[in-house]
Amino acid sequence: MKRNSQSAFTLLEILLAIALVALISAALIAGSVSLLKDKPSSADDVFWQAVVQARKAALQGGREVRMSFDSDQEAFVIDDGVAPPADVPIPSAPKDLAVAFVAAQSNGADMVLLGGTAVDVQPMPSVTFFSDGTCSPFRLQIQARTGAHLLEIDPWTCAQKLKALPPVATTP
Repeated sequence: MKRNSQSAFTLLEILLAIALVALISAALIAGSVSLLKDKPSSADDVFWQAVVQARKAALQGGREVRMSFDSDQEAFVIDDGVAPPADVPIPSAPKDLAVAFVAAQSNGADMVLLGGTAVDVQPMPSVTFFSDGTCSPFRLQIQARTGAHLLEIDPWTCAQKLKALPPVATTP
């Protein structure tokens, strides 16, 4: 009596292998999502998130929305005058972080030189986003131990103004 010996996987073995692969992939995906979520955001990133929220609230609500910065809570505050103000906190803000909204045009009289960067010392209390998608003309000044920088905002698009390119020299 001769047996026909064929080797094959049983249905139970195949199901166990699939379940094991699914379990491992679920653990890897969950771990990678938590790594991406815990990425610290810079003050610039949080500012742009707050701009999107404020502009969206102004467009959807059909009313002016004001955005300010609360230095005690280290958060941008969005207030439409109807709902309670919404906070957009900066999660890993340095202790010496200073954020200020300043006028788009400055005469230079209210500026001081700080660490090689001209810093405006007369901030605006808040900026306004309008229901037509525009915003009040302003610059955002972010200052910390590492230095200071200005973001100039275009009032028509509420996006950062692009720097003009230097003229290209042409040779005859």
